[in-house]
Amino acid sequence: MAADLKFGTSGLRGLVSELDGPPAESWTRAFLALLGRRGDIRPGDGVLVGYDLRASSPAIAGRVHGAIRAAGFDALDCRVVPTPALALCAMEQGLPAIMVTGSHIPEDRNGLKFYRADGEIDKRDETGIVAIHSGPPLPDAPRRGELRTLPDILGRYSARYLDFFGREALTGLRVGVYQHSSVARDLIVDLLSALGAEAVPLGRAQAFIPVDTEALRPEDVALLHRFAGKGGFDAIVSTDGDADRPLIADEAGRFVRGDLVGAMTAALLEADAVVTPVTSNSALEACGLFREVVRTRVGSPYVIEGMAAAVRSGAARVVGFEANGGVLLASPVEGEGRRLAALPTRDAMLPIVCVLSEVARSGMPLSQLAASGRLREVPSRASAPFLDRLEHDDAYRRELLADLGMIDSVDARDGVRILSADGRTVHFRVSGNAPEVRCYVEAADEGQVVALLRWSLDIARAEIDKLETAR
Repeated sequence: MAADLKFGTSGLRGLVSELDGPPAESWTRAFLALLGRRGDIRPGDGVLVGYDLRASSPAIAGRVHGAIRAAGFDALDCRVVPTPALALCAMEQGLPAIMVTGSHIPEDRNGLKFYRADGEIDKRDETGIVAIHSGPPLPDAPRRGELRTLPDILGRYSARYLDFFGREALTGLRVGVYQHSSVARDLIVDLLSALGAEAVPLGRAQAFIPVDTEALRPEDVALLHRFAGKGGFDAIVSTDGDADRPLIADEAGRFVRGDLVGAMTAALLEADAVVTPVTSNSALEACGLFREVVRTRVGSPYVIEGMAAAVRSGAARVVGFEANGGVLLASPVEGEGRRLAALPTRDAMLPIVCVLSEVARSGMPLSQLAASGRLREVPSRASAPFLDRLEHDDAYRRELLADLGMIDSVDARDGVRILSADGRTVHFRVSGNAPEVRCYVEAADEGQVVALLRWSLDIARAEIDKLETAR
């Protein structure tokens, strides 16, 4: 049965009955042997181990502890911890790590995620682990390692965001936190509160709930709408089981797709290169947010490889994300005397905090921010005439926006916001902190939003270029 365990898009997974026992030990030993043969780990070194809230996870973690010790290394027990927090601690300590989690899959299944000292393993590592696992049994080491507890992982993980964003970043926001059985359910409440938000716990579960942020169940969708109807929230947030993928819903309880969350996060971090699978929204190339978009196969190991290639090619700020929303940071981000270290594994907290901080900063509802794009390097001498004419010249506006049909109203309180008679909205405004024009759109469904955003950015670019040429 152990042969049915397989590496998927992120980690080794299978039925609990196939993993709990000798298979958990043998796969752990294969991972450690790979590191040992490369010289990346030495006898007596520590290996971090964490696990999620599934009923089977503590026992499997115990098997992993035993395998680590039998191989001559110390098992550093991190207990219940978010996967990205474990990965961050491993990188800071310069040690490998193993996370026992099945992420979003049902509770009768579980898995192992492996981390080198410099981050999540890649496809080459997976091939090496499989080859060792299928070979002769590995002997025990002469020295049996120790079992120790490693404290304060959550404190260091929270400090990462508190130090970079500041304790007033979310002031004024009221955020619902759908806790279910996420390993980060208390951490999210504590961190958002420390950042200034009113964080309200919702829906804490006693049994494991397999929340998949890429394919929400109908009951999850209905629950988000019920939460929104009762709470008066600016947003509702959560994560999958091991907290490497975010769930973000807007003020009406409408789920914001993971690739849109990733794009918003990358834009807020001012990424010059974005790496994402082919399944992410095709509007990424057309939205004007990024200088380079690199497409990969589906799976975080492929995104990690793409990010490494982008860094080698000279990109200064590289962000990766998947259609399910997990954001990977390949480059450190610096600004205003603060520094956010690279974390090249999927992380739910970074996109949650980024998106909420932009809601707080802009004063705009999340529903509007989720459908936006921008034109880069547009000086005010070029953007001002365009917005002025769009506001005051009725004939120009009707001709330029003819495809919108009849215009119902024009609001010039912050840029120019045009509402059509059929309910579509196009809003152009100049960024307050960069030479660029922002565009926000609203439409009846996601397909219309994508088409409307592309169209709006195209006409704005053409008109601004025309006006600049005529100067």
